[in-house]
Amino acid sequence: DYQQADTEYLSGWKQWKRTSSKSLKRVLGEAKELSSYLKLWRHDIHSIEGKFGTGIQSYFSFLRFLVLLNFIIFLLMFSFVTLPSIISKSGVFNSSFVKTPLKNIDSHCTVYEPSGNKGLIYFYTYLRDLLSGTGILEVTVLFYGYYTIDTAWISMVRYNLPLAYLLATFAYLALSLLWIIIRSVKGFKQNLVHAEDQFQSYCNKVFAGWDFCITDLNAARLKHRSLLYELQTDLEEERMKEKIAGRTMKEKLHIYSLRICINIIVIAVLSVCFYSIYRATVFSQEKSNGVSNTNVQANLVVQYLPSIVITLSNFIAPLIFSFLIRFEDYSPAFEIRLTLLRCVFVRLANIVVLLFSLWSQISYCDTDKCKACGYNYELYPCWETEVGQEMYKLMIFDFIIILASVLFLDFPRKLLVTHCSWKLVQWFGLQEFGISDNVLEIIYGQTICWIGTFFSPLLPAIATIKYFIVFYIKKISLKHTRKPAARPIRASSSNFFFLVVLLIGLVLAFVPLGVSIAHIPSSKACGPFRNFNTSWAVVPYTILGFPKGLQQVLYGIASEAFAVPFFMVMCLIMFYFIALAGAHKRVVEQLREQLVIVRSEPNFL
Repeated sequence: DYQQADTEYLSGWKQWKRTSSKSLKRVLGEAKELSSYLKLWRHDIHSIEGKFGTGIQSYFSFLRFLVLLNFIIFLLMFSFVTLPSIISKSGVFNSSFVKTPLKNIDSHCTVYEPSGNKGLIYFYTYLRDLLSGTGILEVTVLFYGYYTIDTAWISMVRYNLPLAYLLATFAYLALSLLWIIIRSVKGFKQNLVHAEDQFQSYCNKVFAGWDFCITDLNAARLKHRSLLYELQTDLEEERMKEKIAGRTMKEKLHIYSLRICINIIVIAVLSVCFYSIYRATVFSQEKSNGVSNTNVQANLVVQYLPSIVITLSNFIAPLIFSFLIRFEDYSPAFEIRLTLLRCVFVRLANIVVLLFSLWSQISYCDTDKCKACGYNYELYPCWETEVGQEMYKLMIFDFIIILASVLFLDFPRKLLVTHCSWKLVQWFGLQEFGISDNVLEIIYGQTICWIGTFFSPLLPAIATIKYFIVFYIKKISLKHTRKPAARPIRASSSNFFFLVVLLIGLVLAFVPLGVSIAHIPSSKACGPFRNFNTSWAVVPYTILGFPKGLQQVLYGIASEAFAVPFFMVMCLIMFYFIALAGAHKRVVEQLREQLVIVRSEPNFL
């Protein structure tokens, strides 16, 4: 009544402003509620959450996030790179394109004859091309070599395709980084609260540990066992702390020596994996052109040899790490973290080793003709397309492995456990649905997508379709062929862990992309950067066309005179926030001490 009476004395403008503000809030609230019903897989994820808890639900929510991320990256690359090229080449909207003649480049560097299919074509040739990205796919919009336009004219609008190609690459990397950081902030806060105090963690498990989303009886029993395991783990952590505090000098020397030896073995295993990938990549690149096209099996094995070796490394190395960690005498929680860290490293480092193996072949020049081009033009006339094909094969092979593991391992094991009463079979039981292993699997594929998008602009579309199908494969596998892990992880900590590992994969993707863009000479026979020494060279070339004043501003920002003060200011801001966080932490500790006093002395107030 007071507000209504107050409104009568307001001017017409203020009344309209207040009314429109209320209406806008109401519309935004209804739109937000409606958008929640339009979320992808909303019902499926709620069903999984109800039957198996928030830990497994967090994996499927993470998978949905990657589907949306890849779809937006695909829209970005298609809108600014693929679509202008298609429109300008087809002549739609009075469009045309310009190819700038190459200058100061030897003619032998510009020869590029894609391995298209000629003569009589067999069916398995199309199958080989589909699996390896060669043949007819090599000259399509899927790969870098298709985009040979320098300037596109669309309805009298000049479109600089090389600059758009490079800026779209930076845009999808920046978008991925920003989105991951925004999503990880919430998880970091929750993880910080849970890891703040062991006693607080114990109280949370006892008084607030139950997951009220669970409606299935088996899932409830599993949650009971999960809470029991977590409490046992906390007790084991306390025993381990007491054990570490009571170690003698002799015991410390023994355990440290053992850990050093085990880490040497781990490094040896990683070295063997990396060297195997290097040799497989070199062998595949040297022999792929020498295998007869009629021998489709041998051809596919040779082309997929690096992918096969990487998959074997990703399977064997974690088994060795899980066995060795038992002898290092760490706490249970640290054992899990260290094993996961090693598994993350071996999976992501394998991709980098593959790329550096390719680059060693691309950069190898032993003749003057080759040195004139700056890269091995005989073996790699369009080396960006070759790298794109390797990323394409890794993506396809990873999907085949995921599908085959469910069809040929999980389903037969389910049938054996269900219909065979042998004690050995029942002892093995169903395969557990390990959240961390499945997350590492899709992060590995996402890192491939980030690296490969520069060399294959439509790779995010393939990744979107792949993860869309993987969602249903994993859902069927979880409900019918696997059982939830006996040691599940909390959803808040798991979400933060997923995003941290994904961020590591993104940062790792920056390295090969940075080397490819700024260091390795671009192909002179294909691609939008044929007229530039490197892909990055298009940026200073574009700046030269700006007005003189703007040029001076941009060069000033890129100079040391600006970079050094900017770095110092950023350091000061960082130190300020660190000091502020320390002050807040001290205040929190003082408040906790006061709470203890209030609890221990009822007459304090």
